[in-house]
Amino acid sequence: MTTEQLTDPLTSTNAVLRVPPAAPEAAAAHFAASLAFHTDVSDVAAALGGAADPGFLLVDTRSTESWDQGHIPGAVHLPTADIPRLAEVLLHRSVPVVVHCWGPGCNGATRAAHALAGLGYQVKEMLGGFEYWIREGFGYETAAGPARRDPDALTAPLSSGACGC
Repeated sequence: MTTEQLTDPLTSTNAVLRVPPAAPEAAAAHFAASLAFHTDVSDVAAALGGAADPGFLLVDTRSTESWDQGHIPGAVHLPTADIPRLAEVLLHRSVPVVVHCWGPGCNGATRAAHALAGLGYQVKEMLGGFEYWIREGFGYETAAGPARRDPDALTAPLSSGACGC
């Protein structure tokens, strides 16, 4: 394949390279920005489990019915619809907020992050949401008490506990 074929979307047969990769400088800026907006389940779990004060507040933005099905210990429940009314009561602008919703198929956390940022809060979104919290084998709370499931071998390491990312 020639260089012209890589950059010409009409003649390229390789879908991965149909649009060429960004220049390294542009890629570095993009990924640095992404890390400013997102964190992941494993990093949140490590921070919550490793210190009395992780430096942020975890906020579950799901409905009350969803919260009652199960939630992450220590999270604050603030449904997205209640942010305009309750954010100032439950949150402090000096403490960064990490929001989550159900999982990657849900953009509720993105909507919540947008609302909180618009009110002046520092905010990150936890990628994977509650679904991946459970799938990675971290504990959660239900009305019946604490619960935990075995890690899903397709989403989390079964032996070492660290993915090596």
